[in-house]
Amino acid sequence: MNRIYLELGAKKVFACSLDWPGWCRAGKSEEPALDRLLDYAPRYRVVAERAGLDFDPGAPTVVERLDGRSATDFGIPEVHAKADHEPLTEAEAGRQVAIMRAAWELFDERAAASPEELRKGPRGGGRDRTKMVEHVEEAERGYARILGVKHPPYRSRQDRDALREELAAVLSRPWTGPWEPKWTPRYALRRITWHVLDHLWEMEDRRT
Repeated sequence: MNRIYLELGAKKVFACSLDWPGWCRAGKSEEPALDRLLDYAPRYRVVAERAGLDFDPGAPTVVERLDGRSATDFGIPEVHAKADHEPLTEAEAGRQVAIMRAAWELFDERAAASPEELRKGPRGGGRDRTKMVEHVEEAERGYARILGVKHPPYRSRQDRDALREELAAVLSRPWTGPWEPKWTPRYALRRITWHVLDHLWEMEDRRT
């Protein structure tokens, strides 16, 4: 279970797992992207174990190379892989949703334990903690709308949790196609989990 696809932009390449949602890293070309993906395996193992899963993926096998878009170079894995249209069983959907839930839990825990002011990047950029949390949660609300889960702006943590529960319920269903929204369940699970983990790891790196 270590099928990898490469999304090839003009300036950036993403290496992403098809079977472990959110395990996705970028580099300037194919080899650096794959190397960085493997460098993050110990950090991803924490997420998989929180989900109650054994994480021992073995050597990566590149099964698809996709032409990237402008978003790829901006830092977003945007392109659907052919494998994203594979049927999704209830068991596999449940496994991937468990990983998404684990990412949510860990992000919330890291945010609660992080200072408000995070170390700036080399050019002085980067959101502080509250802005990062708001960005992740608002992006998630936008992702949910793509899947037909529509909630008004959050007024409380309970509102956010209600959206997440509905989103998890939608993505836990088995799927054989066709899928009406523009995101298939496999892509949605990968994109949502990647975004949470990308900022989780950024917060970990910038809180000291």
